[in-house]
Amino acid sequence: MELLKKRIQSDGLVLNDSLLKVDSFLNQQIDPDLMLKIGEEFAHRFQGEQITKILTIESSGIAVSVMAGLALKIPVVFARKKKSVTINEDVYYTKVYSFTKQESNDIIVSKQFLQEDDHVLIIDDFLANGEAAAGLAEIVHQANARVVGIGIVIEKSFQPGAKKLMDAGYRVESLARIASFSNGQVLFL
Repeated sequence: MELLKKRIQSDGLVLNDSLLKVDSFLNQQIDPDLMLKIGEEFAHRFQGEQITKILTIESSGIAVSVMAGLALKIPVVFARKKKSVTINEDVYYTKVYSFTKQESNDIIVSKQFLQEDDHVLIIDDFLANGEAAAGLAEIVHQANARVVGIGIVIEKSFQPGAKKLMDAGYRVESLARIASFSNGQVLFL
């Protein structure tokens, strides 16, 4: 997706050889026009699939997922990283490690939002080691539902996440695939 790549190059900040900061349009401040185009692109890439739900993880995947849900006219469910007092014990949960935050989180989804007849598209903002997407897939499997595919906004292809997910049999569609960071610049595949 050329529009996304241009935005990464113009507004992304390479912090080191493995971290890219995109707070100005994706992770803290959100560019609604860009998110709409990204959501439409995911809808286009997964057209023809019988998707009934989109599943993401809070918080950076929510904006993109809502736009994809709008384009596909389906509900969006997000896994919480912290249990709220309004959520009972009837949940699916697993543990995921965040490469960026260097911490593990229990992620949970209320069982009422995923059923065994659901066909789920997982969407996330970044793919590095694949932990978040694999954790979301685990929650889908706990519901005896089906993962249709995994949509990623930015894939760091120099890390093992995409290969890990594809080796597990998942279809992975990444909109921007980064080969490396060199001298403060992003190099795409």
